[in-house]
Amino acid sequence: MSRRDEIECWLTDMDGVLVHENEPLPGAAELLQQWRDLDAPYLVLTNNSIFTPRDLSARLRASGLIVPEDRIWTSALATADFCASQIPGGSAFVIGEAGITTALHEAGFIMTETSPDYVVVGETRNYSFEAITKAIRLIAAGSRFIVTNPDATGPSADGPLPATGAIAALITKATGKDPYVVGKPNPMMFRSAMNRIGAHSENTAMIGDRMDTDIVAGIEAGLHTILVMTGISDEAEINRYPFRPDEILAGVHELVSDEPIESDL
Repeated sequence: MSRRDEIECWLTDMDGVLVHENEPLPGAAELLQQWRDLDAPYLVLTNNSIFTPRDLSARLRASGLIVPEDRIWTSALATADFCASQIPGGSAFVIGEAGITTALHEAGFIMTETSPDYVVVGETRNYSFEAITKAIRLIAAGSRFIVTNPDATGPSADGPLPATGAIAALITKATGKDPYVVGKPNPMMFRSAMNRIGAHSENTAMIGDRMDTDIVAGIEAGLHTILVMTGISDEAEINRYPFRPDEILAGVHELVSDEPIESDL
C-alpha cells in the first residue's frame, strides 16, 4: 500500500469529485492548479461516453475548472483503445454519440453495418428501435459485443434516464450474449489511463466518490485509493462493502497542500 507522499501520478473521477451539477466542488480548482505547478501527470476520468475530451474540457472551463483535453480520459477513449489493441484497423457498428464515434475513428476504425468486428454500445440520448434491432442481428450473426460503461441509469433534472447498461441488458436478453464492459469498474480503464500518462500502479492514486466503481476498480488495478464524500457515498454505503479505500476524505480540498509548491522537474 502506497503512502500519499509516495504518489507521483493521479487519476480522478469528475462528477462528485471535481464538479457537482456543473458547479465546482471546494478545492477542485486549487488541486488542479497544484498538479499543474508540480507538473504531476494526471487524468480526469469519466464513464460518460457521450462527449469528446474537447467537449468536456469546454464544459469544465464553463464551471471554472481548467482541464486541457489531453488530461481527460473517457470510457469512449478506453473502449477505442481496447478495440484497437484487439483488432487494429477493425470495423464497428456503433450506438452512441460523438464521444465514442470520434474515439473509434481516431483509433483507425471503420463504421459499418455490414459484418462489423464489433457492435459497440455507448451512452446516447437518442436510442432508436431500428439501431437496437440492427445491433441484435449483428451480434447474433457473430459480431463481438462491447459496451463502454455499465451504468444502468443516468441523472436528469426530471429523474433517472435509461443509460448504457439498460440498453445493453435489452440486447443481452435478445441475443443471449453478454457484453465486454470496458469502463469502470473494469480496472482496464485505469490501466489504459496509466499507459496514457506513463504512470505505474505503485505510485498512482485514484480519487473517486463511488465504492462500486472508482474504489473497487482502483483496488483491483493496484492503486492508492481515495474516497471523497462529496458524491453519493456515505458511511452506510462504505460499510456495505468488504473492501475499504486507503483514505476517506471529506473532499478534494483536503488534498490541497498549504506548503509552497516546488516542482522537482
